[in-house]
Amino acid sequence: MNYSQIATRLLKLCGGKENIQAHAACMTRLRITLKDEGMANYQDIKKVDGVLGVVEGITVQIIFGPGKVTKVGEELAGLTGLKLGFEEAEVEEVAKEYKGALKAKQQHWIHHLLNKIANIFIPLLPGIIAAGLINGLTNVINVSTGGAYNAFWWYQLIRTLGFAVFTFLPIYVGMNSAKEFGGTPILGAIAGALSVTHAGMPLLMRISGQPILMPFTNVAYNPAVGGLMAALFAGMLFAYIERSVKKVMPDVVTTFFTPLATVIAGGFVAVLLIQPFGSVVTTAIFGALDFAYNQMGFVGGYLLSAGFLPLVAVGLHHALTPIHVMLNNPDGPTQGVNYLLPILMMAGGGQVGAGFALYVRTKNARLRQMTRDALPIGILGIGEPLMYAVTLPLGRPFITACLGAGVGGILATTLNLGAITVGVSGLFGLLIVQPGTQMMFLVAMLGAYAGGFVVTYFFGYDEKRIDEVYGA
Repeated sequence: MNYSQIATRLLKLCGGKENIQAHAACMTRLRITLKDEGMANYQDIKKVDGVLGVVEGITVQIIFGPGKVTKVGEELAGLTGLKLGFEEAEVEEVAKEYKGALKAKQQHWIHHLLNKIANIFIPLLPGIIAAGLINGLTNVINVSTGGAYNAFWWYQLIRTLGFAVFTFLPIYVGMNSAKEFGGTPILGAIAGALSVTHAGMPLLMRISGQPILMPFTNVAYNPAVGGLMAALFAGMLFAYIERSVKKVMPDVVTTFFTPLATVIAGGFVAVLLIQPFGSVVTTAIFGALDFAYNQMGFVGGYLLSAGFLPLVAVGLHHALTPIHVMLNNPDGPTQGVNYLLPILMMAGGGQVGAGFALYVRTKNARLRQMTRDALPIGILGIGEPLMYAVTLPLGRPFITACLGAGVGGILATTLNLGAITVGVSGLFGLLIVQPGTQMMFLVAMLGAYAGGFVVTYFFGYDEKRIDEVYGA
C-alpha cells in the first residue's frame, strides 16, 4: 500500500490543498475539516485504496483502521503543510468502533443462537440479582440469629420475595424463550410452568395415596427434573409449533384453535421428550463444572479464568448466563452459591494488570491517555473500554492479560470463593460474594492484577507495535 499515493488522491478528492482547513488522526479515522464541503467527492473517496468507510460532513471522517490512518495522515500533512493533529478520542468511542468491527465478523449461526439465549435470560437479571441477595443475606441472618426473626411478618415477606423469583423462574424463561423465537409469550409461560413444582398441579395428584405414573419410565412426574433447560427448550418448541400451526389453520378459527393446538401438542412433547432432554443437558453442565472445579482444582480455576476474556471479546460470555442462574438457584446442587462467577471475574483483573503494565512502560502519549481513561472503570468491573481500545488492538497484551488472570483464578478456586447472585464484576464483586469472604476475594483480585501486570510487563510490551496502532 503506497501511503503517499493515497494521500495525494485524497487531497485531490477533498478539493485540493486550499479547501483543507485542518486534519487530525484518531485511532482508526482520518478527520479532514473542509472549507467547502461541496468540493468533496465522497463517492470516489470511498473507492480509494485502504478506505474502509466514509462519514460525510464538513469534517469528513475517513476510516482506515489502526496503524494505517497515522501513515496516511502524515503523508497528507506533508502535502498540505498543516500540522497533523491527534485527537484525544474518547476511549468509549474507540472501544465501540473496535467492538463493532469484531461483531460484524460474527455471522455464524452459533453466534445468533447464543445471542438469542442471552436475550432470554438477560432481561431476567434484575430480579435474579435482587432475589439472590435476599436469599444469601437472609440465610446468613437465620444462621447467625438462630431464626430469631422468623416470626416477624415483614421478615418473611422479604424472604418470600426472594423465594418467588426462583420458584417461578421457569415460567419467565419459557415466556421469554417463546417470544425470542417468534411465538406468543403467554404460551411460552405455560410451557415453562410445566417445570414449576406446585402441590396443586393435577399431574402430581395422588390417587388412593399413589402417584400417577408416567409412560416409558413408570415413575411419578417430577416438574423439576429438567430445570431451566427444560423451560428454555419447551418455550422454543411451543414457538415452533405455533408458527407451524398458523400456516395451515384457517384465519377464521386461528384465534381459537392455534393456541389450543400449540398448548396440547407442545405439552405432550415437552413432558415426554423435552424434560428428559433438559435433565441430560443440566446434568452434563453440572458434571462439567464439577470436574473443572473439584477434580481439576487450581488447574481448572486457572483455565477457566484465563480462557474467559476471549469469550467476552466475541460476545459469547452471555451464553453462560443460564449457567449462572442455575448455580444461584437455592434449590440447585450448589444451594444457591455460584462458585464459577468469582473465578471468571478474575479475567477482568488480569486485564487491569495488563493496562497498568502498558501505562508504566510505554512512552506513547496516546496510549497512556487511553489507558488512563479506561483503567478506573475497568477496576470497577466495566472492562470493555480497556479491552476493545487498548489490549485487543495491540494483540499481545490481550494474551498476556489472559495468562496473568489465571493467577486470580487459582486463588479464587483455592479460597473456595462463591457468589450469592450475579450482575456485577471487578471490585463491585465485593458486594455479591458470600458474606465473610470479602477479604479473600480482594486477595484473589489483587493476584489477578499482579499476574496480568507481570506477564504483560515482561512479555506483552512492544513499543513498535504501539506506535503502529496509536501513532508515534
